[in-house]
Amino acid sequence: MKRNIYSDLLKWKSDPYRKPLILQGARQVGKTYIIRHFGQAEFRNMAYVNCHNNRFMNELFAENFDVDRIVRGISAYTEQSVVPGKTLIFLDEVQEVPNGIASLKYFCENAPEQHIVVAGSLLGILNRRHESFPVGKVNTLRMYPMTFEEFMLGMGKTQLLDLLHDKDWKLIDTLQNQYVDLLRQYYFVGGMPEAVVRYKDTNDIMAVRNVQEEILGNYNDDFAKHADNETQRIRQVWKSIPSQLSKENKKFVFGAVRKGARANDFEIAIQWLIDAGLIYKLERNREPAVPLSFYADSSIFKLFMLDCGLMGALAQTPPREVLIGNNIFSEYKGSFTENYVMQQLCTFKNLPLYYYSKENSTQEIDFIAQIDSRVVPIEVKAEENVKAKSLQVFINNDQKQHNLKGLRFSMKPYIDQCWMENVPLYAVDSFIESMLV
Repeated sequence: MKRNIYSDLLKWKSDPYRKPLILQGARQVGKTYIIRHFGQAEFRNMAYVNCHNNRFMNELFAENFDVDRIVRGISAYTEQSVVPGKTLIFLDEVQEVPNGIASLKYFCENAPEQHIVVAGSLLGILNRRHESFPVGKVNTLRMYPMTFEEFMLGMGKTQLLDLLHDKDWKLIDTLQNQYVDLLRQYYFVGGMPEAVVRYKDTNDIMAVRNVQEEILGNYNDDFAKHADNETQRIRQVWKSIPSQLSKENKKFVFGAVRKGARANDFEIAIQWLIDAGLIYKLERNREPAVPLSFYADSSIFKLFMLDCGLMGALAQTPPREVLIGNNIFSEYKGSFTENYVMQQLCTFKNLPLYYYSKENSTQEIDFIAQIDSRVVPIEVKAEENVKAKSLQVFINNDQKQHNLKGLRFSMKPYIDQCWMENVPLYAVDSFIESMLV
């Protein structure tokens, strides 16, 4: 499966100022696969070590931080010569080895010629007890589930994807049924690589759902393994997200998790899920002005799941509701669609993202993005019916002084109405990418 992060890995490889690389991301988003592919394709050889339950690696890093000794040990263990510039050292599940992360400081300082990448669960890497994180001594990349564009590539729809990047809107419109059908499939399958591969290989929707349920089961096991006393609260927050997103007002409500609950009851659980890469937090913005961060209200927010396919599985949404007809676009109050858009937007670097709501009013804008010095209000509509006037009132009346131009993602074809551009939902990735160039 082709992944967009590959180009970032190539840049890291050729960067003369590179540092040891930490590839972060939630479990099962494809970190091991992409680094192994990268190592095999771009280097003469690769010294790959899985650190899970690896006594040799525990002993190797326990003795001291002599990098030459560590490299010799890895070379002997993997039976691979380690030649600077020719060999990729890849330590997988590095969070399982005490001092594995800390050692990267010494690779940076004493062996900058080595190409070394480590990967592991996001939570395990960031929360190493009694081990200092090598701040300033590493490069980091964040990996997410597959985007809709990556899904299209995985399904062999290269020509359809090229059209989106060419912005040939008339031709795109004539092929709308094909794009919508692919989008419906993505809503169900999502972007977890194992689910996508299973769907491509078997076209068996129940086999895909089984994969999704296994992944959810693994996450549930992680809650108990790593979260200690917060396990029950984490599970309560996690299970509440689909129902919270199905509300008309998608603001996260603590009382919907447990009657009478307050913020301090669940703030640790929410942060745990964020740190694990399993949810995305979208904070409220009070004023659409640059920089958006100056006007953020962290006490009011929405929570989204890392993957729309997993959300469908967690909510036990019947496959037919997603794959047949237009129920997925007309029902559930746009919960799948808004989660889908968030899932695409969060993969872009340097794209500050919030949502807007007006004090003492029901007015709400689904997303507010900052692109350089421009503020872009974004409305998301799951259907072709886009009669709601919230965005138009926001731009032309309430925030007229800011001279904003809006963006609407919906099932309608592309149109530029001067005050707003309407972009088909299946073109989210390509359109935002063109704005960031």
